[in-house]
Amino acid sequence: MAQFQSLPGFREFYPEAFARRNHIFRLWRQTANTFGFQEYDAPVLEPLELYKTKSGDEIEAQLFSFTDKGGREVALRPEMTPTVCRLVGAKANALKRPIKWFSIAEFYRYERAQKGRERAFFQFNADIFGEPGPEAEIELIGLLVQCIRSFGLTAQDFYVRLSDRNLWFYYLEALGFTEAQTRGILGAIDKYEKMGDDAFNAYTETHGALAPESKDKILAFLGVKSLAALEQILASIGGEKLAARLLDWRKLLGGLEAMGLADFVEVDFGVVRGLAYYTGFVFEAFDRKGELRAIAGGGRYNDLVAKLGGPDLPAVGFAIGDVTMGLLLEQRGLMPAFVQTTDVYAVIGGEAERAAAFGDIFALRAGGYRVEYPLKDAAFGKQFKAAAESGAKLALIYGTEELAKGVVKIRDLSDRSEHEVPRDQVFAAVRDFFSGGAE
Repeated sequence: MAQFQSLPGFREFYPEAFARRNHIFRLWRQTANTFGFQEYDAPVLEPLELYKTKSGDEIEAQLFSFTDKGGREVALRPEMTPTVCRLVGAKANALKRPIKWFSIAEFYRYERAQKGRERAFFQFNADIFGEPGPEAEIELIGLLVQCIRSFGLTAQDFYVRLSDRNLWFYYLEALGFTEAQTRGILGAIDKYEKMGDDAFNAYTETHGALAPESKDKILAFLGVKSLAALEQILASIGGEKLAARLLDWRKLLGGLEAMGLADFVEVDFGVVRGLAYYTGFVFEAFDRKGELRAIAGGGRYNDLVAKLGGPDLPAVGFAIGDVTMGLLLEQRGLMPAFVQTTDVYAVIGGEAERAAAFGDIFALRAGGYRVEYPLKDAAFGKQFKAAAESGAKLALIYGTEELAKGVVKIRDLSDRSEHEVPRDQVFAAVRDFFSGGAE
């Protein structure tokens, strides 16, 4: 008979892997809470039209989509942004601004599975709605950095590449490019790091060859890596739009520097985020060694809530993927080894002793102690071996003699010392031991 296996790109989480996943989720959740973000959740199945409206018909090839039994075109969610925009848009008037929400959820994309990319994956998503200025980006990038730093990673391990789609539009407009040409150029910039000059082939086919002087200016802007270099390259152009945008850049970088995060953030106009709905600052986090896919990515998307039927509401957000995050922690030796140890092991003589032990076992478990016992009768030697293998600190011994005397023998498994306590004092004795009250 054939043995069933999981589908390509879908992961199983055996207990140890599940503990590692929970470790990542726990630190993400703790960090978001310290930043004042509220957690939400949403359906895993959404109308297919929600993703088409946001990203166009071409998105369907990447989706697990189908017609349900009610004849509806639906899809497993590939991302959270359209959903959270729908949720916020539906109750925007009742929500206190700024709206700071986060979620940890599973997503599904029908893509080729490879290192750092699976067809089913988890993401931490954080978004701020209702704040149009760079103050929202300061808060959000601060959260992003701390979500990664909280695992013990430093500026030597990762950094955030910060760019600006608005500034690209203003710059290219000043050079005489139309909006359609600008979008074509940004498509080339998005691929330039991997493809070099070949990234401009699609632009050339649609709009014709770039003049050498124009291309030089585009590549010069692409090479800007600091605020000082940005100010210098824009000084020769001038204009109110560029001047106002520079003020936003100064505020954003100044705020991050004041938070002590300057070493984690670098100006990099090679980041444009291929999704056309981004409307301003965009950013991605990468490992310094450049061995992995992006750890996280996000940006501003001021038009999306309204596009999906809600009010006109500015928004900025990001997502961190658990797959690349986990790989980075493993590479840096920062993923702890998770061993679930038992607090107390009950060594039980027989059926009569078992009945006596069950009350204590249940009371200790209700009190928060991890207690194990043999499900079936076994020799004392075998039970003590099981107690040692479980990592238990204490053994409670329920033998015939102890039962007759109305006591329970407590053995400290670290030094094998023993003492007896009355049956009604077992819980207090265990509590005293773990609180340091035992001698």
